[in-house]
Amino acid sequence: MTEMTTTPDGDNEPQVSTRKPTRRGGGDPATRGRTTIADGVVEKIAGLAARDVVGVHAMGSGLARTFGAVRDRVPGGSTKSVTRGVKAEVGEVQTAIDLEIVVDYGVSIGEVARAVRENVVAAVERMTGLEVVEVNIAVSDVKLPEEEEEEEELQPPRIQ
Repeated sequence: MTEMTTTPDGDNEPQVSTRKPTRRGGGDPATRGRTTIADGVVEKIAGLAARDVVGVHAMGSGLARTFGAVRDRVPGGSTKSVTRGVKAEVGEVQTAIDLEIVVDYGVSIGEVARAVRENVVAAVERMTGLEVVEVNIAVSDVKLPEEEEEEEELQPPRIQ
């Protein structure tokens, strides 16, 4: 900060102030306050990461998928729920995730489960900074190729 002072002979001379600016608070600004992450945030991240794995046909139990399909067809209904089949418990620094998946027929369930765990852990830890302590996977169904043909026949045409 520079101040102007007048000397006895009338000249203005700049003087440098030795006052230091007042610093409020202490420490690194990034450490001031808390960040909380809702269970639903982790559930969305985990659901999207699980669906990215080849061999995962769908998420959730048969009943949840049925209600979700009906909800998706109703005009103005919700869009496909990314949290279907996902439950997360979030603490201050750790999270645990439960997934319910349907796998495609012919895939190795053990390999799909391993790939889902790796993808979910990587995505959640990268995006949230939380430590994922466990990812429990329940395989509730296997999607057979002929089931897809039956589903296509049962679907009514969409009216626009």
